[in-house]
Amino acid sequence: MGALEGVRVVELAGIGPGPFCGMMLADMGADVVRIDRVESVRGGDPSKPPANVNARGRRSIGIDLKSDEGRKLVLRMVAGADVIFEGFRPGVAERLGLGPDVCLAGNPAIVYGRMTGWGQDGPYAQTAGHDINYIALAGALAHMGRNDSGPVPPLNLVGDFGGGGMYLAFGIVCALLSARSTGKGQVVDAAMVDGAASLMSFFYGMLHTGFSTENRGENMLDTGAHFYDVYKCSDGEYISIGSIEPQFYAELVQKLELDPDDFAEQHNQSRWPELKMKVAAVVATRSRDEWNAILEGSNVCYAPVLKVSEAVVHPHHVARGTFVESGGIVQPGPAPRLSGTPGAIGRPPPHEGQHTEELLGELGLSAGEVAALQASGAVA
Repeated sequence: MGALEGVRVVELAGIGPGPFCGMMLADMGADVVRIDRVESVRGGDPSKPPANVNARGRRSIGIDLKSDEGRKLVLRMVAGADVIFEGFRPGVAERLGLGPDVCLAGNPAIVYGRMTGWGQDGPYAQTAGHDINYIALAGALAHMGRNDSGPVPPLNLVGDFGGGGMYLAFGIVCALLSARSTGKGQVVDAAMVDGAASLMSFFYGMLHTGFSTENRGENMLDTGAHFYDVYKCSDGEYISIGSIEPQFYAELVQKLELDPDDFAEQHNQSRWPELKMKVAAVVATRSRDEWNAILEGSNVCYAPVLKVSEAVVHPHHVARGTFVESGGIVQPGPAPRLSGTPGAIGRPPPHEGQHTEELLGELGLSAGEVAALQASGAVA
């Protein structure tokens, strides 16, 4: 029994952060039904699920949202659900007749989640964008990278998944708790630009106090410090070091056999570039495996920099069961871990429309009614 067991979620299919939110909810036990567009339904062997990890844990129904019959089906599903969420541009759901006002009128306790890049209003609301744009406007991207290069996009982790999908999931669960105590649903406006800005809260505070500057690659946590960075080994692999606290820094100096007097002024920023060169020169004398033998398990605050293929077989992850196999794919398991109601992968990713007939049957439609809807193109 997951923590969200019994929660019914209707997901209007989208990309990126929406599916990630759906995965999080499904991992925690929610019954998530994804509504796919009829034109995306192409069939598929259920024994060979798609390699779309973020789509795991839910069922799929193919519905033409632009048809009257399709819209009525969605509203019928919403009437018996706890949550609906979508990732359209502002106004699209309303034009489809599936906006918050309509859904809340039919189910006053429904939580209506909205996932966008820029939010439901503001000058950029109708503008196209992607993760890189949202984190740029949030003041996050400018501070990622080294001082001798331009900003470096951190995959699409900060905008899409961190600032988007996770914030939408958090907002949905918050609104669910409120709905259960008040009987009233509400709209969750999750914008990736808002979430990315929120993730930067700590750094906005550091800038205010003067602990950090806006100069990229010159501060303690952005590769400016010699004791908080990644270093290249003799075999071309990398290790990570984060020896911030004085006792950890002292152990770093000892383990790397550095001159204690030369490295005594840990926080003298004027010496950071010079000391970084010296650390890099020492690290470059050994392979990553050799540094593992010296630094792993110490208080240096160390870890080897692993590729995905290496991470899945690392002893720490194996011991904790961090990665699991589902649908023939090794992938990260549900997180976070709950002691009493742990999450689980309920089912592999579905093919688009794979469960159409099953879900229509649960709505109480007869075989004849299902056939008629299929014939009209309202479902697939």
